[in-house]
Amino acid sequence: MNMRRTTIKDVAEAAGVGVATVSRVLSGGSASPETRERVLNVAAQLDYRPSALGRNLRQQRSGGIGLLLPDITDTFYGRLADGVLACARSAGEPVILGATGDDAEREAELIGMLLEQGVDRVIAVPSGDGETWAPTLRAGLTTVFAHRLAAGRDDVPAVLADDRAGVRTAVDYLTGLGHRRIAYLGGPGQEQRLSVFRQALGALVDEDLIVSARGSRDSAYAVAAGLFQRRPDLTAVLAGGNLLGEAAVLAARELDLRVPRDLSLIMFDDVPWAELCSPPLTVIAQPAQDIGYRAAELVLRAGPRRPRSVLLPTELMVRGSCAPRGISRSPR
Repeated sequence: MNMRRTTIKDVAEAAGVGVATVSRVLSGGSASPETRERVLNVAAQLDYRPSALGRNLRQQRSGGIGLLLPDITDTFYGRLADGVLACARSAGEPVILGATGDDAEREAELIGMLLEQGVDRVIAVPSGDGETWAPTLRAGLTTVFAHRLAAGRDDVPAVLADDRAGVRTAVDYLTGLGHRRIAYLGGPGQEQRLSVFRQALGALVDEDLIVSARGSRDSAYAVAAGLFQRRPDLTAVLAGGNLLGEAAVLAARELDLRVPRDLSLIMFDDVPWAELCSPPLTVIAQPAQDIGYRAAELVLRAGPRRPRSVLLPTELMVRGSCAPRGISRSPR
């Protein structure tokens, strides 16, 4: 006899909706009357009992911290997780780790699983919008965002790096070297960096040089290679993360673009391989481990009053991947 407990994913599949929709309905959120009725009927038929969404929520929690990250193989997120684990270990708190793949639907599914398991606290690098996170807040879980915010959820405390200062410093450095056709290679969750990039360039911004990849290496490489082939006149690139920077380096190599002679490159994240490149990459260093540690401190110390968000400094580390615009293989 199969005694497997019904999960929120089972309800979503049977009702023909997403996990996020089931979470909204069961936590009292917005949904059409037809959808609400269908979800509630399916939940009743499957005898679904969401332990962390019941009325006796506080008494049913098992404790611990849920940690949701886009990619656990990414060096930056690995260091952020290490910071969370170090702080949680000192407090004697277990951590449940989940990888969202920067996919809002997958994130909603993992949120539902954390609610079912009765965790007390959640730290996340969010992928979805504010509606995705409504169930955790309605359920009373202490929630802290790390590295970036979820749109429409300004009420959730966060630990962030100073993206604004980082982008402005990088743009000022490149324009100071004489570059005018500067590209931005972006990815998921980088709306603020892109906004600041546009502001910092002002009249020099060229929308055709702003491209965005999905959260995978294949997508990042395809977007970078396409940009370099479509716009041979660009002279500098700001990559919004280490996966994007890696793609830019590989695409430049495949297309015989020499860094920095043909193309100057700055990348967010000071990962170990950046200094081992030839030439070593100029980077905007972010304190990934500190972000994770401080996020864990916030979520563990949270009381009745909402804790204040934390902004940590970034640093431009100048190495060998940028050169004055005049040093080029051809007029640009």
